[in-house]
Amino acid sequence: MINFKYRIFSIGLLVFSTAVFSQIKEEKLILDRKREPEVKKIEKKKTSVEKEKNYPPEAKSQNPVTYQITNVPAVSDFRTSTIQGEDISPKFDADYQNNYLQIGMGNYGKILADGNISATLENKMEVGADLHFLSTSGLKNDYDWDSKQSSGNLGAFLNSYGELGKFSINADFGLKNYNYYGIYAFSDIPEVNLGPNLDLQQKVNQFKINGYYDFYSNEILNDIRLKSSILSDHFGAKESQAEILLNLSKHGVDLPKFNDVRLNGDLGINLEMLKSDFSILDKNTSNFFNATFSPKITFFKGKSYLMLGSDFSLLNGTNSNQIFPEDLKSNKFYWFPKAEVQFAATDEFKFYAGIDGGLKLNSYANSLDQNPYLVSDQVLLPTETKYHGYFGLRGDIDQNIKYDFSAGFAKVNNVMFFQGNNFYDHDLATNPAYGYANTFSAVYDNGTVSEVKGSVQYFPLANLTLDAELNFAKYKLDNYENIFNRPLIKASLGGKYTMLDKKLNLGAKVFFASDMTTNAYSVSSTFPFFGMEESTNEKVGGFADLNLSAEYKIHKNFSIFALGNNLLNAKYQTFKGYKVLGTQVLAGVKITF
Repeated sequence: MINFKYRIFSIGLLVFSTAVFSQIKEEKLILDRKREPEVKKIEKKKTSVEKEKNYPPEAKSQNPVTYQITNVPAVSDFRTSTIQGEDISPKFDADYQNNYLQIGMGNYGKILADGNISATLENKMEVGADLHFLSTSGLKNDYDWDSKQSSGNLGAFLNSYGELGKFSINADFGLKNYNYYGIYAFSDIPEVNLGPNLDLQQKVNQFKINGYYDFYSNEILNDIRLKSSILSDHFGAKESQAEILLNLSKHGVDLPKFNDVRLNGDLGINLEMLKSDFSILDKNTSNFFNATFSPKITFFKGKSYLMLGSDFSLLNGTNSNQIFPEDLKSNKFYWFPKAEVQFAATDEFKFYAGIDGGLKLNSYANSLDQNPYLVSDQVLLPTETKYHGYFGLRGDIDQNIKYDFSAGFAKVNNVMFFQGNNFYDHDLATNPAYGYANTFSAVYDNGTVSEVKGSVQYFPLANLTLDAELNFAKYKLDNYENIFNRPLIKASLGGKYTMLDKKLNLGAKVFFASDMTTNAYSVSSTFPFFGMEESTNEKVGGFADLNLSAEYKIHKNFSIFALGNNLLNAKYQTFKGYKVLGTQVLAGVKITF
């Protein structure tokens, strides 16, 4: 019966994949892969989450170790490529090698340099460094002004294995140098000649230091993390962020009065500080401190479980700017429910449902990750998810198909999204780089969100992996008719295939997104001064973005690779005025040692 269900499921998935691929021939799309190097892996653990401990020292190897397999949702190895320097380094190899150097070049002036080196010292201490650089000359045929962009990262890490646990520390310096090139409001006005020498530069520097200690045992002390970052930009913005996370836990407690029931107890403690200062326009400043305590208990029976907990947050914050002389202060206590139940009928069908919530500090750094074209003056407010209820079905069919489908509904205060800005000076000749209706600002509203999510991974062969993801999110806001610059639907479809005894690695990824609603400005008059009209129902078209990659190992220490991004040559926009690069082809060599 299980084999019959498996065959039906497999045939249906293959038919769906074939149908999707057959329909994208007339559509437009692109690709870029966000690589997460070894140096950054210590950030992966989340508060109060039980993890597998798989690195005890040899002195501890005689002690029996119990392992738990954690199901990981299907995640994309690629990201849609924008004109800014997104990471596109090809890494499909199942046999990861720490020591490598790869260099590539392509059209649009694309240059890629990527490398990693690490070593194990006599005392079993691991040290290493990671380098990444990507640049592009931009869309010279689309814009009269400069649209070139580049990004670089330099990181170093140290891992040490002690008697009680593993200690890790890493440092990372990132630099992004790009332009506010998305000028759309004046491009069709003959009276306006912006010219090729227009200064639209923005530059963002960020330095991070993260420390992490993971105890081998889950007895009371589980792990502790320290995260910190400092950011600055071309216009004098400064932001500092620090966070301490501590997990206390007691796992695997047997309950004799309840047959085969085990108990896990966890307490997560999170202390976070965020300070932001801006030097232009309204000169906004913000200073937040948030302390969160997250107790929870989980009852396990087989693969079924019941988790009960809460989040308690104490937020202290101050916002100010030069328009309002008095500081806006907030000192508030929050309580959020947290519960989840899973009924595992079989490995193939696991039903789950739950409720959660939480408080998120919105930083300038995180906002730039979502939209790099923000003006360097932002009002930063925390987002409160009062409650988020969800239910779903997940499972593993014969270890060949992993899936997870869920639906949910949430009540959220201060939903953050981005709206377009007007121009800042009626005299265009004196407008700064961000003053041509080419930047965005964070805005907030209260509302609800209905969502549907799905992910599937399919392993038809030992050397073939297929994956698909779908995200649907519908917002209903209290004051805004539409949420700006967020698509209703996002989806992806991809695969990885290795052949010739793992010498040839092939990859493919297709991204889909529906239309986005945004606000936009148009010129209503040019004499005696410029007049602007705002529309709050402009559309930024959806897209389909096709990407292919290949890497061939000529020698055990030498490979060649090629990447094809946006192979359907779609000139879609990530935000109003910001076109992405067309078809991109990049090729290079990789040396491992």
